[in-house]
Amino acid sequence: MQEGLSSRLRVGAARLTRWVTYFMRWFSAHWLALANLAVFLYIAFPMLAPILMKVGDARAGRLLYTLFSPLCHQLPERSFFLFGQRAAYSYAELAQFLGGEVPRRYIGDAVLGYKVAICQRDVAIYGAMFLAGLAFGALRRRLKPLPLRAFLLLLLPLAVDGTGQLVGLWESTPLSRLLTGGLFGAALVWLAYPHLEVGMAEVHQAAGEIISSWGK
Repeated sequence: MQEGLSSRLRVGAARLTRWVTYFMRWFSAHWLALANLAVFLYIAFPMLAPILMKVGDARAGRLLYTLFSPLCHQLPERSFFLFGQRAAYSYAELAQFLGGEVPRRYIGDAVLGYKVAICQRDVAIYGAMFLAGLAFGALRRRLKPLPLRAFLLLLLPLAVDGTGQLVGLWESTPLSRLLTGGLFGAALVWLAYPHLEVGMAEVHQAAGEIISSWGK
């Protein structure tokens, strides 16, 4: 009985090893497309929230706001609005319209429009990551990783703008959030993706060699 159980375990382990190896070969060959898809969806779903509110599906729209709430502060004065009078509003403008304090959970209305479910800086970061990821697809064999010092230099504007706003030295603007977030997002892809490309190529080669050995 023990020998039978041991045999079944070995067979199961062998099958699992094959599945994992085939998966790793497939994943390593398509990692960039999957990464770009993931980043695109991270942008698309927050954009879908105000669209759903606009067409009257408030339940689905509020669900998306709730799902992204742990991932972003969603402050209305730092978010873009769709289908309203303007694409962005200051806290003072929102307070004047609402007649008092502006709740963090305020998502908008038919007059002002409905906010995107992530803030302006996040839109810039992930939008730049998506565009840079597409560009990397064309340059992946020629592009070298961004040096760490250059990455930190491109990160500096975001750190300065965000820290100054946090400590009350100034209030960042939609333009500054777009520019600093976009620089960071593009720099992050330039730093990380070339390293990932090398690593995934090694994984793909190793998995292919293992699979080829099974046929011998």
